[in-house]
Amino acid sequence: MTLGLSTLRAEIPENLVGEGIPPITAELRNDVGRYLEFRGAGFNDWHPTRREMLITTRFADSSQLHHVKMPGGARSQVTFLEEPVAGGSFHPKDARFIVFSQDTGGGEFFQLYRLDLKDARITLLTDGKSRNTSATWAKSGKSIAYTSTRRTGRDNDIYTIDPANPASNRLVIELSGGGWGVSDWSPDETKLLVSEYVSINESYIHLLDVLTGRMELLTPRTGEKISYSSPEFSKDGRSIFFRSDKGSEFRQLVRRDLATGRDAVLTAHIPWDVDGFELSEDGRLLAYITNEDGSSALHVVNASTGKPIRLPQLPMGVISRLSWHQNNRDLAFSMSSAQAPSDVFSIDIKSGKLERWTESETGGLNTAEFVEPELIRTKSFDGLPISAFVYRPNPGKFPGKRPVLVSIHGGPESQSRPAFQGRSNYLLNELGITLVVPNVRGSSGYGKTFLTLDNGFKREDSVRDIGAILDWIAKDPTLDKERVAVIGGSYGGYMVLASMMHFGDRLRAAIDIVGISNFVTFLESTQEYRRDLRRAEYGDERDPKMRAFLEKISPTENVQRIRKPLFVVQGKNDPRVPVTEAEQMVEAIRKNGGDVWYLMAKDEGHGFAKKKNADYQFFATILFLREFLLK
Repeated sequence: MTLGLSTLRAEIPENLVGEGIPPITAELRNDVGRYLEFRGAGFNDWHPTRREMLITTRFADSSQLHHVKMPGGARSQVTFLEEPVAGGSFHPKDARFIVFSQDTGGGEFFQLYRLDLKDARITLLTDGKSRNTSATWAKSGKSIAYTSTRRTGRDNDIYTIDPANPASNRLVIELSGGGWGVSDWSPDETKLLVSEYVSINESYIHLLDVLTGRMELLTPRTGEKISYSSPEFSKDGRSIFFRSDKGSEFRQLVRRDLATGRDAVLTAHIPWDVDGFELSEDGRLLAYITNEDGSSALHVVNASTGKPIRLPQLPMGVISRLSWHQNNRDLAFSMSSAQAPSDVFSIDIKSGKLERWTESETGGLNTAEFVEPELIRTKSFDGLPISAFVYRPNPGKFPGKRPVLVSIHGGPESQSRPAFQGRSNYLLNELGITLVVPNVRGSSGYGKTFLTLDNGFKREDSVRDIGAILDWIAKDPTLDKERVAVIGGSYGGYMVLASMMHFGDRLRAAIDIVGISNFVTFLESTQEYRRDLRRAEYGDERDPKMRAFLEKISPTENVQRIRKPLFVVQGKNDPRVPVTEAEQMVEAIRKNGGDVWYLMAKDEGHGFAKKKNADYQFFATILFLREFLLK
């Protein structure tokens, strides 16, 4: 018997467990298919001697390393592994091998590997069990410094290794806590700049002698919480560059003379955060990115005089991964916008020419027709200004008041930005849903005061900001205030659940992705290396007063207030928000007689990284929205 198309069903991938989710029809798969074939590309490294690149992109189920020999050239795949590759770099002198990072099943216990390009042989450089991060090359290529939790499972100690000789692995210094990272080698390769992260508002820079293990604090502990981050040596080693919000609401670019200790602020004229910077190989040019109301602005200046270099006009979007070629004229970066997925570009600083190295596939869709966001501003319950990006469907195709999906970012110290919306464009273009993407208090990018307004006992003030967004939606004549849903991941998942607690009468449904359901159980079960870092943000559950507050605001303790349909998505191997957070939420909703769908991936962590899993998640999301938002 031949089955008709309407009776076919898309099978659930074997590593997914779905509960309460209706069958996925072949019609839905076919209708959505074009929106599932977006790719993106991210810059990894320049070839040290040739004008060629190492990038990350996905052709099959997971992202892998690829080699690109010229702008617009073919992407030649370098790694062919089942698990995604987190990133990699060439040997900085002769590129005879690549060192790359990879975890298993989304667990974030990253290992370092050497890939020999002459025979594609892969050699494990780390212990295969601990979390190994922050790998940083010495310019000679004789050593990499990195952090590892192998000693205690909790502390980020610093090691060095010659990747050509794995037996050379050496512990440089034992440290306490999970917030340590390697930033840069000194030009003579005797010292390291080491970052110590306490919280997003408090971090320090240290100078570590690699031979003796002696460490010197370069940024004093004064009792005032100041952020010092991303330190980099000047090419003569006499000064360092870093980002800091000392004396400012924003993270400015600073140069410090190591002999005198004097600081010179280089971006005091720009009232926005510096997101990242990169010094050219000869030290003459300094490139940096500013985050201006969510959009990126690229700057290049003379490192000595501060005189700006004229650059070509770039579209509104998000720029990252700045890197100079050793020829001192080509500046590479990744860029994403509402109308284009992440791709890799470079600018020839001498000629001003912008070149596109990759052009990622978009499923045959003309992304130039995708909607650009509108930036709206409103005031919250206490008069605090907050903002959101609003993506509106075509009113000609979808007349009348539109249903709304409010998408809340995680972090919480993160920011919603006008980057490519990917498969969410299906919601706009085919379902006619308006996307409202807010930046509530606690978001980064708007100054350090704004960043701290949700800390500790002020946690639910950020939830009240969602109430202000719902007020704004109710006043917009193009939006249907009776058809509003919320979606969010990680901390955004908590915000989704809390929004259902506080504003359930104004919401139709909610989608919680790897979200915190109980702050106490979360803090007690998140991986040890990050536990104290999260306590700095959310509060210390060991303090009785704070514990009582965290329990009071936790969704599992307020499940009787969540009475609208809920879709919970979780990775079994999540080291940040453990699977138990999802399980206890689903169980509590069901015990209370609520309507809940549950999707769990056995081979994923903090979000779905493998295409087949992410595709099924999106199919289920569409079914959920059709049933509970659009009807």
